[in-house]
Amino acid sequence: MGDGTILAVVTFDAVVISWRGPAPFLFAPVPDAHFGEIRFAAHEASYGWGVVPVTATIGATTFTTSLFPRNGGYLLPIKVAVQRAEGIGAGDAIRATIAISAR
Repeated sequence: MGDGTILAVVTFDAVVISWRGPAPFLFAPVPDAHFGEIRFAAHEASYGWGVVPVTATIGATTFTTSLFPRNGGYLLPIKVAVQRAEGIGAGDAIRATIAISAR
């Protein structure tokens, strides 16, 4: 097991999208400018299948999730509890910070 060392911290702005993939259906697309840093950190963090475990913060809410690979990029799933706590819906502009740690 890894030591939990933080490999990357990325803060980005996004417009929340709805996608009928796996629940929770609302996602924040990660801007292309961060793909290289995320992919590099994913070598030490990912469990496979392209998902990257992260700790994310939106507003005052911090939660754990995994970035989903999609069309050569990544989507940050926004859990229903986070949607409710932060009043987030599709089309809303948000700022998110994600931390990727070694496994």
